[in-house]
Amino acid sequence: MKLQVLGCSGGIGAGNRTTSLLLNDNLLIDAGTGVGDLGFDALVKIDHVFLTHAHLDHIACLPLLLDTVAGSRNRPVTVHATQATIEVLQRHIFNWQIWPDFSTIPDSANALLRYQVLETGDEVILPGVTIRALPALHTVPAVAYQLDSGTASVVFSGDTDDCTPFWESVNAIANLQTLIIETAFADHEETLARASRHFTPRRLLAALGQLRHQVDIRITHLKPADHEQIMLELLRDNGTSFAISRLHAGQIITF
Repeated sequence: MKLQVLGCSGGIGAGNRTTSLLLNDNLLIDAGTGVGDLGFDALVKIDHVFLTHAHLDHIACLPLLLDTVAGSRNRPVTVHATQATIEVLQRHIFNWQIWPDFSTIPDSANALLRYQVLETGDEVILPGVTIRALPALHTVPAVAYQLDSGTASVVFSGDTDDCTPFWESVNAIANLQTLIIETAFADHEETLARASRHFTPRRLLAALGQLRHQVDIRITHLKPADHEQIMLELLRDNGTSFAISRLHAGQIITF
């Protein structure tokens, strides 16, 4: 399996794109502004979108994606998410005021948008990969994802604070290869990070003491104003045995 990073920033501007990962050529993990760099032919191929939560930086391109491909597909795009996230999309996005309700276009029996509820512990088996929702802790209902090719697994934390059930789930994955985990704020923003349920370098390094696998750790969701400081603090203070590096748009992880 090939996981391509379309966007992994905690903001926009100067080439930054918000969170979205493309698995092979037909599946998105989150739908932030990174989706907008895909060509039309690539957009038409997307059959599944797995959302970690409903915050704008993770769903921004979903409405535009559906509108763009509406006349060029003969099957629905399935959005997999928690019931809470789906309800937010229905109430606040696809409500005929912010954007058309594509779950009724062209009609409810042949709609372009199909919702599939996916709660913590649930899994979806697709050709070549099993996707499992893992616990996460954020200011809104959220999940992380395990992507399992059968040979190896990648875990994407989404937006999360320190969460014992998350680490317990990760430690149970025997074939874990890569952990993509957020660190949104530098240490001087710890008060804000705690309030908004995000990691700082100090808090992530402490939390990694719960990880029982020797894996590749990639850092995502860095706020643009402090991205250099965040990585400096992580690498300077890393007293763990883990190799830590920054995730970049355009990177490809195979597993």
